[in-house]
Amino acid sequence: MSRSSITAVVVVVPVHDEQALLGRCLDSIAVAVAAVDLPTHVEVVMDACSDDSAVIAAGYPFAVSHIDAHLVGRARAHGVEAALAAHARVPERRVWIANTDADSVVPANWLTVQLELAKAGADVVIGTVRPEFDDLHPRHQQHWLSTHIPGQPNGHTHGANLGIRASAYRAVGGFAELPEHEDVGLVQACRHAGVAIAESDAAEVLTSGRTVGRTPGGYAGYLRAQAEMLGAKR
Repeated sequence: MSRSSITAVVVVVPVHDEQALLGRCLDSIAVAVAAVDLPTHVEVVMDACSDDSAVIAAGYPFAVSHIDAHLVGRARAHGVEAALAAHARVPERRVWIANTDADSVVPANWLTVQLELAKAGADVVIGTVRPEFDDLHPRHQQHWLSTHIPGQPNGHTHGANLGIRASAYRAVGGFAELPEHEDVGLVQACRHAGVAIAESDAAEVLTSGRTVGRTPGGYAGYLRAQAEMLGAKR
């Protein structure tokens, strides 16, 4: 078995008051998991939820844990540790950690694409995201389409579409307990450490196009800044 062979998968989903969108996210993860012929553990982390997100998650065959941090970085880190514990007997170089967000929908090939890139030698896979166009002003939609060329991922890091080998995750210290940009920090640490990184838009994730999100900035903040620049507020 080669160094790059993956024998177990974990999926981590941090959640903070996402009852309106969580169901479609978990539905999509169930489809992606079914396409993988490997032991897979999905950890859904409820972080200070005050809505019915936990009730929704309880309807799926996934593990659900609860924290009260109000920090997406801590929620992701907690989810990774809980999920890795389910594969404790598997060497961490053989475990793949796939990350997404509760306001997102992953494609059916989400995990298979990441695993193919891992088999080819990647320790990190940076995937692309597309905002829900119905949430955007038409001018904003056009701007997005004009700046995103199929087959040419832009290299932006999104926690909604990010995969990493568990041994690489450990080597760089994992997700920092931050209110946002913990995903960017993880990838930057991997680049500094010389970790093998692949970028791909072959399994693009659909995410909310809202401009006010669950963190101070994040992708919602990015879309908000674009909308303001374009004069394209809804």
